[in-house]
Amino acid sequence: MKTIIAACSQNLSGSRASVQTALHTLLAVPWPSQRDIHSGLQLLAVLQWVLSFLLLGTISLLLLIYLLFTSLWPISMLYLAWIIFDWDTPEKGGRRLPSLRRWTVWKHFRDYFPVKLVKTHDLSPSHNYIIGSHPHGILCVGAFCNFVTGSTGFQEMFPGIQSFLTTLAGNFRLPLFREYLMSGGLCPVTRRAIGYLLSQNGTGNAVAIVIGGAAESLSCRPGVTALILRNRKGFVRMALQHGAFLVPSFSFGENDLFRQVVFEEGSWMRSIQQRFQKIMGFAPCVFYGRGLTSSHSRGFLPYARPITTVVGEPVAVPKVENPSREMVDGYHEMYIRALLKLFNENKTKYGLSETDELHIL
Repeated sequence: MKTIIAACSQNLSGSRASVQTALHTLLAVPWPSQRDIHSGLQLLAVLQWVLSFLLLGTISLLLLIYLLFTSLWPISMLYLAWIIFDWDTPEKGGRRLPSLRRWTVWKHFRDYFPVKLVKTHDLSPSHNYIIGSHPHGILCVGAFCNFVTGSTGFQEMFPGIQSFLTTLAGNFRLPLFREYLMSGGLCPVTRRAIGYLLSQNGTGNAVAIVIGGAAESLSCRPGVTALILRNRKGFVRMALQHGAFLVPSFSFGENDLFRQVVFEEGSWMRSIQQRFQKIMGFAPCVFYGRGLTSSHSRGFLPYARPITTVVGEPVAVPKVENPSREMVDGYHEMYIRALLKLFNENKTKYGLSETDELHIL
């Protein structure tokens, strides 16, 4: 009996020592600092945004198709009926959800790069505006963060102005993704949708259009400041038809977020990209960013590079129901001059040199 008791005591002592050793080892491990926690939250915020834009629509569509062949098929049929009933809503201002625009996650998203909004002139709530957003980049991070989320203070800088961002109309045909886009204040980049915001939604509306579009994304890479704008005049015609002032904006650093394999004009890969763009509306870019676990590995997340979006001086535009080609050309040229002025006055403040030039293609 004494032998058993002695053995038990020895085991208890050994166990106690093991527990103490384990606790000592655990306490010796450095706890994550507040900076590490913030960095992790920022990375997760960017990850959810990238996955939402790249996969949410496709996965939702595949899931609804799958459910059609299960006992849960009524869910797919009910949602299909809802989309048919709600078909025109994106073209009529969408369905904004202010609480989504105020999500705390967007502040972490902003701080990851970070993204900053700079105001140079006031915008009067008595007018409507078309904001030209340049450049397109790969995923339009600057435009999204400034004109969709409330994290950079657009509404505080421009009181009485409600911002909208336009994107491909096809995105609003994807289940669930369309609801996500509309809740953030995104609308299709169509004449009908933009016309509604500029004529049927009162005043104080600012519709941001990424004018270069998918074609511009094919050439974006660090150090390149070329915009596809010379023959993009539809936004000027719409501004004249509705009397909406034209406002240039430029996101310095937008093209530094990813590395892209740029195929030369005339190459067979470039022709495939351009043909795909004409058919589908977006361009299949071959790009990479940082990985999830390390900024030194390759992946699909953007690099943490500062983005500064500068909103310039509005170009006053009269309301002309049927503007002539000469009038459209004239105001288009005025817009380009305002954009060049904005770029040249701010380029050295936000990472470019005095010799860098903005090329309008």
